[in-house]
Amino acid sequence: MDNIAFTLNIYIKMKYLLSLFIVASLFSCKNDKQTKDAQTDKHIVSPTETVIPDQAVKPVSDTSEMVYFEGGTITIGANDRTPIETPSFTTTVAPFYLDVNLVTVADFRKFIEATNYTTEAENFGDSGVFNFQTLKWNLEKEVTWEYPFGPNGDKAPDNHPVTHVSWNDANAYANWIGKRLPTEIEWEYAAKNGENLKYPWGNTVMVNKKFMANVWDGKTIEDQNVLDGYLYTSPVGTFPKSKSGIYDMVGNVWQWTSSVFEPYDKAAPFQKNPQIVTTRGGSFMYDQALELSFTTTFRGQNTIESSLFNTGFRCVKSANK
Repeated sequence: MDNIAFTLNIYIKMKYLLSLFIVASLFSCKNDKQTKDAQTDKHIVSPTETVIPDQAVKPVSDTSEMVYFEGGTITIGANDRTPIETPSFTTTVAPFYLDVNLVTVADFRKFIEATNYTTEAENFGDSGVFNFQTLKWNLEKEVTWEYPFGPNGDKAPDNHPVTHVSWNDANAYANWIGKRLPTEIEWEYAAKNGENLKYPWGNTVMVNKKFMANVWDGKTIEDQNVLDGYLYTSPVGTFPKSKSGIYDMVGNVWQWTSSVFEPYDKAAPFQKNPQIVTTRGGSFMYDQALELSFTTTFRGQNTIESSLFNTGFRCVKSANK
């Protein structure tokens, strides 16, 4: 590749990385007082640390509601989609178990009641919500995992995925239940079922003209037809399982991983930040990548203290532990 082409390629990749980081920056750039107050209440950790809150009741960790993946060699990423997924590469994955379902509101409530844990959104006093009337992202006051649109809004249904949880919150839950957050390599392996699938169910967006996940069906932020039946989150398990037997592998909510974000292209000028991790799966919300945002290879990112109305998580457990 000549110098001009190489420079242009790097520019395109960095421009795409910047666009993905805009929303994360909006919600992670709290003012100095908020950040200081929050950190006084609860230590902000890096993805290399673990958080185990005080435990009044600790559940028995098992794999009965998980799918076993034997692991092996797999190609990660794709060269024909978006710059953030390139270049693809081959790696080996160790055996693991992954939750069949996203962590629900009811699941998270058990954790809160057992540990008296206070989430990041509660510490900061706000969380990120998109207003479909003004078409803007806002930090809304008193928004929490239990009241995703504030105290005057509806209470989150027990069978919906929990949202407004930061990476720190998700990591704390995972440690409490005896599991952990998946690496993005494990997540992709499970989404592909160890195969080279574009979507968890196959290689087309729809199957027999039916939606296979809770996703944005419009072409712009103003254009949402709600053809899949849900403007916001849907109950877990509403849409068909993936080929690997997992519900909501993509769509519904973005899923936290344990992997610090960095480009696959090691030649790209990028400084890794341990406070920024990769998210996977896409959500019910609009993304500029449209249907590519909920492929098995698409990558998002966010800071570990950020919380949004379209981000949740599921847990993983190593097979040898």
